[in-house]
Order: sequence, then structure tokens, then C-alpha cells
Amino acid sequence: MAEILQVTPECDLQKIFDEAPDKSEIRLAPGVYRQKTVIRKPGIKLIGAGMDKTVLVWDDYALKLDEQGREYNTFKTWTLAICADNVHMENLAIVNDALTPEIKGQEVALSVIGDQFTMENCLLRSTQDTLFLGPLPDDLIVRYTGFHAPELLKGGHMRQRFTNCRIEGTVDFIFGCGDTHFENCEICSLNDARNIGYVAAPAHSLEQQEGFLFRNCRFTCEEGVAPGSIYLARPWRDYGLSTFENCSYGPHISPLGFDKWNDTNRDQTARFRETPAAPGRVDWANIR
Repeated sequence: MAEILQVTPECDLQKIFDEAPDKSEIRLAPGVYRQKTVIRKPGIKLIGAGMDKTVLVWDDYALKLDEQGREYNTFKTWTLAICADNVHMENLAIVNDALTPEIKGQEVALSVIGDQFTMENCLLRSTQDTLFLGPLPDDLIVRYTGFHAPELLKGGHMRQRFTNCRIEGTVDFIFGCGDTHFENCEICSLNDARNIGYVAAPAHSLEQQEGFLFRNCRFTCEEGVAPGSIYLARPWRDYGLSTFENCSYGPHISPLGFDKWNDTNRDQTARFRETPAAPGRVDWANIR
């Protein structure tokens, strides 16, 4: 039988995560846990008292300098990093409250570098790059070897599932290479001083055939987001793959639907699909 651990905001979460036996169930009491932590034990269940009651929060950002004077860059900014397989989370919120990404750069709330991750009834909130779904693209694993901890650079096939969650952000706020399903989630675009936003930034390899799947999701926005200013996806790497099935969209979503990413030719390789396809989408979507 799995061990059940009861935790309050006064506890040292990192110590609890490190010392908990594999497959432990960790129950978080209501409150704000302002701590930056990593889960390294497989099979952990992390259960809160509700997404409006149990909040894990930190405020790192990409342009912050570490103790050696180097910028954090995106992949050190998480509030919580999952570096183990078969982790499950429910009924809590994970927040990066650094804010002003146009000044500070990317601000990750949750980073998942693990297989068979599941999350239910949770809130993820940040601005740019809220949710990272591992693994990293191969070229970045090579680039960051020796800079990031090896546990953050793990490769392999990683699958994740989010059910009945709310995910908030501004630019590329769901990104990575995971084969990830979003079921019945609310995807909320926040107001950004840049007046343009992108929901998904997939970086899948050509060999991957699942990618990001949004099924029965609602794409909403907070007050002040301009109509037509948000794109559903843009490819972070050439063969980024995102599928949208039976989703509903607010007026903030651009009629074009998708962006090819700056001055690239990724409109020739990206794999973006929508069922049913909305009229007026870019002509290179739904064809591969």
C-alpha cells in the first residue's frame, strides 16, 4: 500500500519530495507554497485541496542571472519540475508570478520531463512558456549539456495527459516535444503588452505521430485581449504537430488559426490539423 504523507505550507516540500518512497501519495493542505521544487521519485501522487485552495508558486524568469552571472534561460525558470515517470497531480495550482515577460523573458510554471504524467482539475498560470512538455528537442539537449542538470535533459518518448485543467498564458504557453493529450481543458490567453499571442509551440520530430492533441477544449481569454490577436499554434521546430478536435474558440483566436514562426519555411513542414476545420484557416494547415 502506498504511503500517504500530509503536508502543510510550512513544510520543506523539496525535502519531502526527496525523502518520500516511490509511489507515495502526498496530500497538500490549503495554502500558498512559495517554493521552487523538483519531483524525482516515480509514481508520486501530488494531491491538493482544490485549484483555488492549494497553490505552488515561484517567480524565476529567463533573464535572471544565476550565481555565476549567467542567464537562467527558459529551462531553469519552472516553479515545479517533474523529472520522473508515472507522476500524477490533481486539485492544485502551479503558478509563476514573475510577470512582464516582455522585460524578463520566459517564465515556466510547470516543466514535465517524464513519461506517463497525468494531471486532473488543476490550474497552470504564467505568461510566456507556462507549460513545458518534455523532452527537449535533440539539438537543445546537446546545447545545454553541462549547463542544465542531466535530469532536465533526459530524452526518450514522453507521454502526458491533462484532464479538466485550466492553462493560462500569453506566448507559446504550451510548448515542447511531448505526445500530450488535453481533454476538456480551458486554455485561456492572458492580456499581453505585445498585443499578439500564440497558444501552442510544438517541436516534435518527424517520427512522432501524436504530438499535442486538444480534444473538446475551450479556448478563452481574459478581458482586454484583442479580437483575432491569438494564434492556436506556431511550430517551434520544423515538424511540430498539433491537432484540435471539437474545440470551441473565442473571438480572440485569429481566423487564420496558425502561424509559421517568423521568417521560417515551417509552413512547408509543420503538421497542424483541425476537426472540424474552421473556414478561413491558412491554406497550409490540415494538409499533411
